[in-house]
Amino acid sequence: MSAPNSEYDPVEVTPLRADEVTRMRDEALAAIAGADSIDAIKQVRIDHAGDRSPLALANREIGALQPQARKEAGQRVGEARGAINQALAAKTTELETAAEEIALVTEAVDVTLPADARPVGARHPITTIQEHVADIFVAMGWEVGEGPEVEAEWLNFDALNLGPDHPARTMQDTFWVSPESAAMVLRTHTSPVQARTMLTREPPIYIVCPGRVFRTDELDATHSPVFHQLEGLAIDEGLSMAHLKGTLDHLAQAIYGDGMTTRFRPSYFPFTEPSAEMDLLCYVCHNEPDAVAACRTCKGEGWVEWGGCGVVNPRVLIACGVDPERYSGFAFGIGLDRTITSRYDIADLRDVFDGDIRFTEPFGVEL
Repeated sequence: MSAPNSEYDPVEVTPLRADEVTRMRDEALAAIAGADSIDAIKQVRIDHAGDRSPLALANREIGALQPQARKEAGQRVGEARGAINQALAAKTTELETAAEEIALVTEAVDVTLPADARPVGARHPITTIQEHVADIFVAMGWEVGEGPEVEAEWLNFDALNLGPDHPARTMQDTFWVSPESAAMVLRTHTSPVQARTMLTREPPIYIVCPGRVFRTDELDATHSPVFHQLEGLAIDEGLSMAHLKGTLDHLAQAIYGDGMTTRFRPSYFPFTEPSAEMDLLCYVCHNEPDAVAACRTCKGEGWVEWGGCGVVNPRVLIACGVDPERYSGFAFGIGLDRTITSRYDIADLRDVFDGDIRFTEPFGVEL
């Protein structure tokens, strides 16, 4: 085995010569000074400070020198590499600062410019008034009841004293669900929710039932096969028509303002006895002598039809498992679509259901 070459001249290792190390350092510093972007300085770092840079390769040659020569060569290369790294750090900071300043100018947001042109959303007035009326009753201690829109025939008719021969059961009034043996219908009112409640709970019961209902009406300016109702039911000891009148007057004032009231006209409904048609004091002319004759809303009547009501028929109480000797109650129903169209003078009911955003925009997010 040959012995180490003790006569090796370090000067013969060209990359380690002082002039060559100085040249590589100066070349790197010049490249750093000429970099004008973040990407450019990244490339300079790879070319002059990376693992394959000239000084990194020269550093590998130090191991070939005699021990006494390694210190001087290592110091020379180390100083050159240190100068390059310091210059790279300074230049990188300078370029990053400049890039941030440019971004602050070019990417600035002018808060005085007009807002986004996208339209602001609006809630449908039917949804809003449905929730508003429900909130009125919740504030009085009532509850909100819900039920399915596809309902059993017995709950939709029989439990409410609508017998097998009642005209409401015909195909001209009710949507029946196939097959006929299923005895299922699209509910024609929200009263089945009241029946379900009486069957599953003990009185006292105070609930309102808002929801969508279905009847075989032609779609025109004043009718729709799909519309919305809000019905109320109160079952307790000693309830009478007087309690019903007070409840409806409170509802009228909560929706239309102080001074509003209702009146009853005798009528007939199978599920209430006695029954009444409910009229609302005209909210435009307030039945004042000087204004009522010319009022287009009530057409000179001073009152606007609002819904139906009455004392719950004892047969309905018995069918739903409630003792009519102990309990009595009242029920009422109002059309939410009619409330909207009359309150806001909407001439065509179809506008309520067309889904045109131009109709809902004026209502915003509140009633």
